[in-house]
Parts: sequence; C-alpha cells; structure tokens
Amino acid sequence: MTASPSITLHNGDLPDGLDFGSAVAVDTESMGLHWTRDRLCLVQLSVGDGTAHLVQLNAGAYAAPRLKALLTNPRVTKLFHFARADLATIKHHLGVMPAPLYCTKVASVLARTFTDRHGLKDLARDLLGIELLKEQQTSDWGASNLTPEQLTYAAADVLYLHALRAKLETLLEREGRQALAQATMAFLPTRVELDLAGWANVDVFAHRPGVRTG
Repeated sequence: MTASPSITLHNGDLPDGLDFGSAVAVDTESMGLHWTRDRLCLVQLSVGDGTAHLVQLNAGAYAAPRLKALLTNPRVTKLFHFARADLATIKHHLGVMPAPLYCTKVASVLARTFTDRHGLKDLARDLLGIELLKEQQTSDWGASNLTPEQLTYAAADVLYLHALRAKLETLLEREGRQALAQATMAFLPTRVELDLAGWANVDVFAHRPGVRTG
C-alpha cells in the first residue's frame, strides 16, 4: 500500500449520518470459509477516498439496521471482489441480499482472458501498481480486540475497489463485454440463493447437473 488509510472501527452497526454516495466498496471477514458454519465478524466499507469504515459484529448480534439499510439501498451500488462469497455470508447472517452490486472478480474474468489470476492482490498489482499484504488473511477475526495489522488488512480489501472498477470497465468496453458482465452480476444473487439452498457445487445448467463442478 502506498499510503496509510484512515480507518474507523464501529461496534455493532454504522453510526447515523454517514454518507457513502452512489457506490460503496464492501468486504467481509468471517471465522472461516464455510458460509453457514462460520460466523460473520466484520464488514468493511469504503467510498474509495482512502478512508474505510469497519463494522465489528459480535456473535449473534446481527441487528445492524443502518448497515442493512445501506446494503439494500437501491440508489447505492455495492462493489465487491468475489461477491459470491460475501453475498452468501451477508445473506445468511444479516438476512439481506445487497443490491445493486458490482463484482471486480467477475469483471476481471470476463475482461482479462489472457490470465487466470483474478485475485484482489493480482488486480491491485496489475492494474494499479499496488502491492497488497495478505499476512492477516487467516487471522482470528472473532477476537474482541482486533490488532492494528488486522484493521489495516481489512481496510485494504475495500480501499481500491472503486479504482479497480474504473480500470475493468475500460477493459470490458474495449472487449465488447460490458452487457455480458452486467447480466452476470445481476444473476449473482440467484447464484448465491442456490449456494445457500444446497447447490453450491452443482452447475444447474449442465446436461448432468448432479455432477460436481469443483
């Protein structure tokens, strides 16, 4: 990262009066990678101006009305990287499905067909010249007191999504795939509902849908 971000940590919900404009970057941290087993611990938000707001959620305390209102506000686009995972976690624990949304991983897969490297670290390096550190990726996000290193790591996952979207939109337009990207992203909530309903590893469009795809 090239500069120290401004990070504000909130407990349980967003405060009154925060304005995230027409687009907010969103990410989540959980106790693990199993969407229904591992509890949601943190939701990160940024408007892309070098500031990040982090909402720490305690076990079972998922009321968060202001956070939910933002995630479902039809006038605010939610930017994710690998939205499928974050949407599943948010829907299972918070009970809402964020929309409208944009996924930088979907955009990268459709626009950058010359590579199979579509992780956030790859995109930040390739498109923005920024090296993201990932040492805290597997740390204990359920701790009551998060370390400065954890907060910095969590903030980095949302600070650059606005800039990445701008770069990826240019590539999608150049390759004539903007409409395809928009349609794919619009389908993501349905894909997540299938995941949560038990079809996470099934391609329902395949000739033999019972065959596991990964």
